[in-house]
Amino acid sequence: MTITEGVTMLQSSAGSHVYLVDENVLIDTGNPGEFDAIWADLRLLGVHSIDHILLTHHDVDHIGNARRLQDQTGARVWASSEDIPYILGEKPRPGIKRIIQRIVRVEPPRITDSYGVNAQFGDIRVLPAPGHTPGHVIFLYRRVLFIGDLLAIKHGTLRLFPSYLTWNSQAVFRSLALLKTLQFDWLCPAHGQPLQRNDAVDRFLRPY
Repeated sequence: MTITEGVTMLQSSAGSHVYLVDENVLIDTGNPGEFDAIWADLRLLGVHSIDHILLTHHDVDHIGNARRLQDQTGARVWASSEDIPYILGEKPRPGIKRIIQRIVRVEPPRITDSYGVNAQFGDIRVLPAPGHTPGHVIFLYRRVLFIGDLLAIKHGTLRLFPSYLTWNSQAVFRSLALLKTLQFDWLCPAHGQPLQRNDAVDRFLRPY
């Protein structure tokens, strides 16, 4: 699904979306076991190599195919310094995610580096948005905002994630306040369909 010029949502990753940006950057990598479908999608789009894989956070449905995509393409994999220990298995994930981690095994990627302050990959800006996880980030590409699990979108409605999936709810609220300062036309979530900015989006963000 083409969102705007330079932005495609892969059809193979409906459970947790993977986005292709500028034909050489992937944002997140979907649920474990989806590598073959993701790679087939990329081949159909004429993509045979990826330069960078940008991870929004450490959850298994976002890092699920990072290692195999890295091995296939030689891509460099990036994540926040706060979330890297969870990705590498050096720290146990908190709460129910610790149970998920035990059930859903993921081979961790080789992390190239953390994002650092004011990180940017071409036209993609990396913006810290902690709350869902300690090091959750979002990405702004031109006027498209990739929000990871900061919010879900269901039937065109913005929704917060439940507290049992959230590291720090107060931090989520502070990260939502950041969205009001950004210029964007599209919200692209990991869960739900991309949504063009409208009055309902602005009403949802107003209290934060």
